[in-house]
Amino acid sequence: MKFDAAQFSDSYIAEDPHQVLAREKGIELGVIDATPGSGAYLRFVASLLSAQSVVEIGTGSGVGTLWLLKGIMSSGVITTIDPEVQHIQIAKQVLIDADIAPNRYRLITSDYLEVMRKLADRAYDLVVFRGNPEDILDVIDEAHRILRVGGILAIDHFYGGGKVPDPAQRDPKTVALRDAGKFLKSQNEHWSISLNPIGDAVLLATKL
Repeated sequence: MKFDAAQFSDSYIAEDPHQVLAREKGIELGVIDATPGSGAYLRFVASLLSAQSVVEIGTGSGVGTLWLLKGIMSSGVITTIDPEVQHIQIAKQVLIDADIAPNRYRLITSDYLEVMRKLADRAYDLVVFRGNPEDILDVIDEAHRILRVGGILAIDHFYGGGKVPDPAQRDPKTVALRDAGKFLKSQNEHWSISLNPIGDAVLLATKL
């Protein structure tokens, strides 16, 4: 039997009951949430950064938000953005049920690029992208502006459901992710990147 590394990493760290319930709601909605493995990994990244200010693009059902809240400083705040009202409503209830203090998060229903363009320069430690890949190059530009030096842009689900590594896959979302990876690799003066195949892959780009 072939060993499935992604499945093993996703089952290695159990999610808490609030995350399990949020994930179930996300499956009902058909949203793209952090996998258990990528969620735990991003929690670890946030902890390493001693993150105080985080932007999450693509709230989904709130699974990823809960993971990030476990990694940031106790005084930290997450700004999480999703264009879908229903996603934000479900995530809000998930956070309330998990007894997360309201001053630890900002839930915004809006176009995420419009919101990012209003955020302050060099004011954030971590940006997590889980949105529409076709917007990703604009998101990379804005992330570079709002991140502090040493801050990290994390592109979750970078493999796009396993399509990105397959050159035969040429749909717009897959091509956008593939192009984003090529672009970041070419920006040696601005970004230092690494790729972790956990979950559906997480690409990390550290602002230099």
